[in-house]
Amino acid sequence: MIRKLIYACVGMFFLLPPLSHAGSFGKDDPSGIPGQWYVGTKPSNVSPSKYPILFIHGLNSSSKTWWNENNMYDTAYQNSYETAFIDLHPTKNMWDNGKLLAGKIRDISNYFGEKVVIVAHSKGGIDAQSALVHYGAFPYVERVITLSAPHYGSQLADLAYSSWAGWLTGIIGSKNDATYSLQTGYMNYFRSKTDYHANAYKNPFYTFGGTKWGSFGSSLYWGGLYLSGYGANDGAVTVNSSKLSYGTELKVGEWNHTTIKEGTSTFHLFKPYLNELYETAGSTIQAKDFVAAASTDLASYTRGGEFTTKQQESFVVEEGVKEITINWISSVPVTELTLKDPTNKPYTSFTIEKDATGYFSNAYHHSLTIQNPQSGQWSLNAESDKLARYLLNITFDSPLLENLKIDLTDKNIKFNTKDSRVQIKTDLMVEYYKNGKLKMGNILIKEGHDGSFKLPKIGEGVYNITIDMIGKLDKQRFQRTMIKTVYIDAAGKVYFNQ
Repeated sequence: MIRKLIYACVGMFFLLPPLSHAGSFGKDDPSGIPGQWYVGTKPSNVSPSKYPILFIHGLNSSSKTWWNENNMYDTAYQNSYETAFIDLHPTKNMWDNGKLLAGKIRDISNYFGEKVVIVAHSKGGIDAQSALVHYGAFPYVERVITLSAPHYGSQLADLAYSSWAGWLTGIIGSKNDATYSLQTGYMNYFRSKTDYHANAYKNPFYTFGGTKWGSFGSSLYWGGLYLSGYGANDGAVTVNSSKLSYGTELKVGEWNHTTIKEGTSTFHLFKPYLNELYETAGSTIQAKDFVAAASTDLASYTRGGEFTTKQQESFVVEEGVKEITINWISSVPVTELTLKDPTNKPYTSFTIEKDATGYFSNAYHHSLTIQNPQSGQWSLNAESDKLARYLLNITFDSPLLENLKIDLTDKNIKFNTKDSRVQIKTDLMVEYYKNGKLKMGNILIKEGHDGSFKLPKIGEGVYNITIDMIGKLDKQRFQRTMIKTVYIDAAGKVYFNQ
């Protein structure tokens, strides 16, 4: 099948070279310049009852995501739907992209002479809602379908802005307006400004979520493992975050964050919602079949820094751990990486993968899983012939998680345990950001007389909290790290995810 895209900019349209299969555009492939939009070839038998589809990409992506190694564009065409695609800023927040997108939605709707249905992947769903609610684009859209959109943020964004990860994310460019805005505390603030807005309910939202991860060693595998402490997820976004409290959840399926946007994966499921008349009963029943796992929060241990030649990190594994996965994420591939257990037995068979599109894009993941690890102190030795920034994350599959709980209020943080034998000592470090810029770092918070930690209120902005815990269960030591974010507005009101 030969198809084309029409390139649209400043009211002028240009034909791109013919497309024999998704992805083969050659030198005239769409440029990815923010604000430019493209119209797919019009099918010969378009029905008046079918709305045109506007596809919106996500974080660190572009419009190509819908046809490069993806048959979504082909699938829509073969089902006789008119299509449009737009490029947004891949690293800007929902306010900048929402403002840009609003005017383009109007132009695209006017081009087709009718309303469009938006299909948005990942952060594209947040950008779309910003355009509709805050920048007045709602009259041009019939409804919105989101594919794993982080409606309540992502704990991976929290991690990227944490004190341990800052060494790495600052150098690889992951600290940007988009990632900043997807921190869970900031997204709670965005929800408060959006969900009660007069325009919030003028366009119905339909959501999809995923529960699969990528292959071992990939960014989506590690992301899935890290997020597993917060519930079922697709390697980048938890199922709970992919839902919208006043939206309709159509399906939670076995997709990862990439496959959920592929035509063969989800088009047939949201196809009924692309038409003027549609049925909802069947999809509603499907959505109720899934129950998201509860959050355990304290499943990881994290450290980070930089080194020029050699670096050693050590960590403790408590008794009863079923599995640990070590992920050494660095700005360059390390020359040598050796893990040693408490008996000094070495492990060197790390899988190395470059992060392509995640929150740590362009970093290198060095991953290794150990089944039934021996309890005691382990060490990890890294060597590099270049200056290397790194983040070490160790994920534990351990029954200890059932005994720990953290309570976060708008005034303080307090640690509770279900087991009286558990003793913990905790350090809290806060990084304070305003408008995406670090204003104060390494703010150490001391424990109060009541056993709680009082958050400082320095001013409006995001407070990224790193919680490092050392504890004992009977005589067994354990270590954990937890990252939380809150947003405090100009009036001093605190926003955070429970």
